[in-house]
Amino acid sequence: MSENTYGNGQPTDAAFPDPATLSFEQARQQLVETVRVLELGQMSLDESLKYWEYGEGLAKRCEQLLEGASKRVEAAIQQRDATEQTPQSE
Repeated sequence: MSENTYGNGQPTDAAFPDPATLSFEQARQQLVETVRVLELGQMSLDESLKYWEYGEGLAKRCEQLLEGASKRVEAAIQQRDATEQTPQSE
């Protein structure tokens, strides 16, 4: 075996950081990488399923973070609109 070869080619749970601990940018990057790996199509069915399940978790994390950001934007717009509608005392 080559000195540059590491591991046995089997993904373990340690290979997949918990999506709940990732920022949006990190989760998105991990999702892109996961899709690339899956598109290679060079894994067994079990390995592919592990990556697919991980990708699903990453996609869910991205959706949660985007939903939270959307709510923050909506709240800021509502606050701005409420401030603009409040009569200014002179």
